[in-house]
Amino acid sequence: MSIIKLFKKFNQSPKNKPLDLSWLRADMHSHLIPGIDDGSQSMEESIELISRLSGYGLKKLIITPHIMSEFFKNTPEIIGAGLEKLRMAVKEAGIDIELDAAAEYYLDEVFYEKIENKEPILSFGSNKMVLVETGFMSKPHILLDTFFKMEMLGYQPVFAHPERYIYLHQEVETLDALIDRNIPFQLNLLSLTGYYSKGVKKFAEKLIDRNLVKLAGTDCHNEKYLNAMERLPHSKYYDKLQEMDLWNKEL
Repeated sequence: MSIIKLFKKFNQSPKNKPLDLSWLRADMHSHLIPGIDDGSQSMEESIELISRLSGYGLKKLIITPHIMSEFFKNTPEIIGAGLEKLRMAVKEAGIDIELDAAAEYYLDEVFYEKIENKEPILSFGSNKMVLVETGFMSKPHILLDTFFKMEMLGYQPVFAHPERYIYLHQEVETLDALIDRNIPFQLNLLSLTGYYSKGVKKFAEKLIDRNLVKLAGTDCHNEKYLNAMERLPHSKYYDKLQEMDLWNKEL
């Protein structure tokens, strides 16, 4: 075989296949507003990350900064102001991508009180979806009650990266309760690469096999996330995910 043919064969192999996220169209989970949580820490970093995400074929980013009572005390006003500055910088950089913002809420007693008091919370999509996360090890005792109260207020809770919650790996009844309640699951793309752990990867694959994933997101915080994400084309479950009828395409 000639050197040219060998070179072409090497570059067409799954290991070297470029990451294409155009099929997803919109990423609905990222941390790209600079300096307000544990994601991007500067406008320059944000522009670099957004440029790469645009290069993967994404047309829209819904940025979801953390709102956590003890660590990241963001408000709709802080997030909105950060989004406007980021939009201006992206436009000046000549990057053709739509930017919007919501939040990733940490489910604790403070968030529960927000819901109880009917305080405005940030949502995305036409059916007022709200991205919610929990701690990784222990299930909050108010988990299902919080989701129920959100639904009564007209919000659609979205469970952020359930594959990363160790308690869900161990508590079948909790997983079944969430499924019975039709709580939509959002999968992190990185979970399919083994970035978090083998256990998380295996559980992510289980969710795909059971057709439980409704949304997918990058959860991008920094360049390490994107570097690892470029291994996705080598995952057979990434191919399966692309065949699912995800809601991202309608955002």
